[in-house]
Amino acid sequence: MTDARRLLVAAAVLLLTATGCTSLQGTGDKGYVSGDGAIRQIDVADRGDAVGLTGQDLDGRPLSLASMRGKPTVVTVWGSWCADCHRESPAVVAAAKELGSTAHFVGIDSRDPGTAQAKAFQTRYGITWPSFYSPGGEALLSFPGVITPNSVPSTVVLDAAGRPAAAINGSVPSTRTLVQMVRQVAQGG
Repeated sequence: MTDARRLLVAAAVLLLTATGCTSLQGTGDKGYVSGDGAIRQIDVADRGDAVGLTGQDLDGRPLSLASMRGKPTVVTVWGSWCADCHRESPAVVAAAKELGSTAHFVGIDSRDPGTAQAKAFQTRYGITWPSFYSPGGEALLSFPGVITPNSVPSTVVLDAAGRPAAAINGSVPSTRTLVQMVRQVAQGG
C-alpha cells in the first residue's frame, strides 16, 4: 500500500470515527448502509479537482477515469450481493441505452470477494460497461465528500473534466431521473 493510500485510509477512518460511524452497527444483516436516494447537485464552482481513480477491471485489465474525460461519466457503485443494486440495474441499463454516446458509464464493484459473481451480475442485467474491481471498497475513497465508503448502491455523475457534478446516495429512483441528471451535467449544469 502506498503512503498516499495509507493517508486516505487513515483519513477515512478518522472521519468515520469522528461521525460515530465506527462500524456497520445498525445496518441489520445487510452489512452495508443504504442511502435514501437523495439527489445532490454540485455547483460548478464547488466541484474541485477531477477524480483520479485508476485500478483494474473485472478481467484484471487497467482502468482509469482519466481516459473517460471529454463528456460526462456515470459512475455506479454496486455489488452482486446488494439487493438494492439488483433492483436499480434495469433503470441504469435503460439510462445508458437512452443516453447512448452522450456519456460514459463505468462501475465500481465494491466488496465482492471474487469476480465470478460480479461478472454474472453484469451478464444478468446486460451491463456492457467496465467496472473497477474493488473487493475492499477502497475505490469509494476517491469520492470524499460526495459518497461515503459504505455507499452501496450510489451513483456519481462526473462532468467532462472528471469532477463530481451530481450524486445519488442510494438507488437510482428511475431511468428518467438519471437521464435528466446526465443531460443537465452535459449542458454545463
